[in-house]
Amino acid sequence: MAQRTTQGVQSIFERNQEATCYIGNLDTQANEELLWELFVQCGPVVNVHVPRDKITSQHQGYAFVEFRSEEDADYAIKIMNMIKLFGKPIRVNKASQDKRTNEVGANLFIGNLDPEVDEKLLYDTFSAFGAVLTTKIMRDGESGGPKGFGFVAYDSFEASDAALNAMNGQFLCNRPIHVSYAYKKDTKGERHGSAAERMLAAQARAALPQRPNQSFAAPVTAPPLAMATPQYGGYAPPVMQPAIPGSMMPMSMPQYGMAPPPPAHGYGMPPMPPGMPAPPSMYPRPPLPPNMPPPPTYA
Repeated sequence: MAQRTTQGVQSIFERNQEATCYIGNLDTQANEELLWELFVQCGPVVNVHVPRDKITSQHQGYAFVEFRSEEDADYAIKIMNMIKLFGKPIRVNKASQDKRTNEVGANLFIGNLDPEVDEKLLYDTFSAFGAVLTTKIMRDGESGGPKGFGFVAYDSFEASDAALNAMNGQFLCNRPIHVSYAYKKDTKGERHGSAAERMLAAQARAALPQRPNQSFAAPVTAPPLAMATPQYGGYAPPVMQPAIPGSMMPMSMPQYGMAPPPPAHGYGMPPMPPGMPAPPSMYPRPPLPPNMPPPPTYA
C-alpha cells in the first residue's frame, strides 16, 4: 500500500485526468486500502491518492482514484456516486471536470420526502432525466435525522425541466413529493431557472466538451426504415392497396412475385344479378390423366 500511495503522490500531475475520478464527502475513517478495494469492483485501478494534512496526517475529505481506462471511470461514476460509506454519501465525478464550475443553476427543491429517502435513492430516481451533479438531503444538526426535504442539481436546464414536469406530485416511498426550482442563496425570494441563468448556461455548455452519459438508461432510438429494405438483408413492410367498398379484401396483394390466393366464400364478391351466368373460375382444375376415373361427387 505504501507503493500505491507513493505512486499516487508522484503521478498527481502525470495521471490520466479523463480516467481519474474525484471522490468527495469522505468520512474520516476512509483510507487508501478501503478505497482501493471498493473501486476495484468497477475496473482495474492504477493508483489511489488521498491528500492529507502535513501536521495531523488526517485526510481532507476527498481523494482521487485513477483507472486504467476512461470507460472504467465512467462506469464507476454511474455505480458509485452517492453510495453511503460510513453513513455518508460520497460524490464521484471526473477529476478533469471537478476543476471547472459545472453548476449552472439547474437546482431543484424536493419537498415532502419520506424519512427513508436518502441521497442514493434521490440520485437513482432523478438520474433518469439527465446527468445529476449533486443530491443532498437536509438533516438535523443534533440528531442527524432528515428534515423532509432536499436538493438535486443538474448540469443542464433541459434535464431539470424534464424532472420538474415529470416528478412534481409523484409518489416516492408512499409520499407525494413537491418539486420546484430552489431559491437562490443571498437573494430575496428569487428562484433558479431564470432566463438570464438559462442563457449563461447555454453559452457555458457550448464551450465545454461533451460529458459522458451518466444516465442509467440511455435512450434507444429505432433503426431507420431503410435498414429494413431487401438490399440490407431485410424486407420492407408490404404496401397494401385500399379495399373495395363493402369488401374486406384489398384491391391487390403485395408484389412478392406470387399469385394472389383464391377469394374466400362470402368475401370480396358482390351479389350476382338474377339470370346472369356465373363467371368462369380463375383457377380451372388440371386435366385428369388418361384412363383415370373422375373423382366421386358428394351430394
